[in-house]
Amino acid sequence: MSQPLPSPAEIAAAIRNIPDFPKPGIQFKDITPLLADARLFSASIDLMIGDYKPGMVDAVVGIDARGFIFAAAAAAKLHAGFIPIRKKGKLPFQTHEQSYDLEYGTATVAVHVDALKPGSRVLLIDDLLATGGTAGAAASLIRKLGAEILEMSFLIELKFLDGRKRLGDCPIRSLLSY
Repeated sequence: MSQPLPSPAEIAAAIRNIPDFPKPGIQFKDITPLLADARLFSASIDLMIGDYKPGMVDAVVGIDARGFIFAAAAAAKLHAGFIPIRKKGKLPFQTHEQSYDLEYGTATVAVHVDALKPGSRVLLIDDLLATGGTAGAAASLIRKLGAEILEMSFLIELKFLDGRKRLGDCPIRSLLSY
């Protein structure tokens, strides 16, 4: 007999706050205790993919770096491909790139030019939705390849940073909100 799925509250309890990391004033959400607990990690993946079943999704796109953890596990559960979106200069083949604004400066993410076929049905997964800059840039790359984003799914959303506003009308799922 299988155990009931842990609640989001149980999952949240496994995430610890690290004050003043990586700099003063930041409350870092450390997900490593969640990842170390097989039951909670598996449940978080199940909750992040919702009602999607194998055959409904062609690829799961994960954002460098912690997004890879959740996206790769989700892709395996959905029998879908896994597509990494990496920081500029980290992919070995020809890429499309998209820059986005940070608090002080810009950053750039990239995807291989042949990572997705036009019309591919995609879930975009990352560990954290903050300002929406990285997810918005990733979404632009996915659309540039002609793929359809079915949903964006995040383990954690920092609502006070209004990241959803930068992501347009794409459906967004957040397991935990702060």
